[in-house]
Amino acid sequence: MGSAAGRHTRPVVSRRREVSHMSARSLLMTLLGEFVLPRDRPVWTSVLVDALATFDVEEKSARQALARTAAEGWLESERVGRRVRWSLTAPGRSLLTEGARRIYEFGSTEQPWDGRWVILLVSVPESKRDLRHQLRTKLTWAGFGSPEPGVWITPHAARESEALAVVEALDLRDAMSFVGAYGAVGEQGTMVTRAWDLRELEARYEEFIDEFGGLEPSGGDAVLDAQTRLVHEWRRFPFLDPQLPACLLPENWSGAKAAELFHRKHVEWRPAAQRRWDERLDNEAAA
Repeated sequence: MGSAAGRHTRPVVSRRREVSHMSARSLLMTLLGEFVLPRDRPVWTSVLVDALATFDVEEKSARQALARTAAEGWLESERVGRRVRWSLTAPGRSLLTEGARRIYEFGSTEQPWDGRWVILLVSVPESKRDLRHQLRTKLTWAGFGSPEPGVWITPHAARESEALAVVEALDLRDAMSFVGAYGAVGEQGTMVTRAWDLRELEARYEEFIDEFGGLEPSGGDAVLDAQTRLVHEWRRFPFLDPQLPACLLPENWSGAKAAELFHRKHVEWRPAAQRRWDERLDNEAAA
C-alpha cells in the first residue's frame, strides 16, 4: 500500500503566512508554551513585547495580545511599581501543558494499525451552514476525513468515542458509525486520496524542511529566534495531519522527514534558547 495513495506533483504553495497563524496572539502562545510554562516565574511585559518584536509584531499589537489572553483567563497580571509582570493561571498552565504534549509528541512515534476503520455517516442540510461548519471543524480536528458527502472516516478506531462526542454535542441524532476493515469493492488508496489532501500537506512539510533543514543559528538571540519559529511552525501540523498509518501514505513521505527534523533541532537548540530566555528575565529583573 506504500504507493496506493499515489504520487503527485507537488503543488505550488505560497510562502505568505496566514495572518491568523502568525498573529501576535498565536506567537504569544508559542512563547508562553515554550519559555514561560517550564518556569514557575512571572515574566515582565517588556520581555514578551521585545520577544514578539523580533517577529515584527508592533508594541501595540503585543500589548493587545497580552490583554486578550488575560481576558480569556490564561494569564494574570501583577503591577510592581510602574511595571507589570505576567503569570500563567491554573487553567492557562493546564491548556499549555496539553498543547505542549500534543506538539512535542506529534510525529515522535508510530502506532501499529490493525487495518480497521471508523466510518461515520452523518449529514447536515445545506441550509444549516453554521452547523455544517462546526461538524467539519470538529471532525477534522479529531483526524477524520470525508471521501464522500455525509461520510467521515479515520483509521484510528479509538477515535470513535470522539466522533460520538461531536455528534452528541451538535445534537445530530441520525448519525451512525461502523468499525471494520476495508472491503473488496474499490481501492483503499483511492478512498484515502478522496478523504485527505495529502499533496497539500506534503507541500507544507516540504516547506518546513526547506526552512529549517539548513538553519544553523549562531548566538543566543539567533537560537532563541530559531527555536521559537521552529515550534511555532510545527504546532500547526497536529491540526493538519490525520496521522495515517505508513502503509496508507505516499512513498518517501515528507511528514516523517519533517518530524525527525523537528525533534532533532528542538533538542539541539533548546539548551541555548532556554539560557538566553533566562538571561533576558534576569536582565529585566535587574533593571
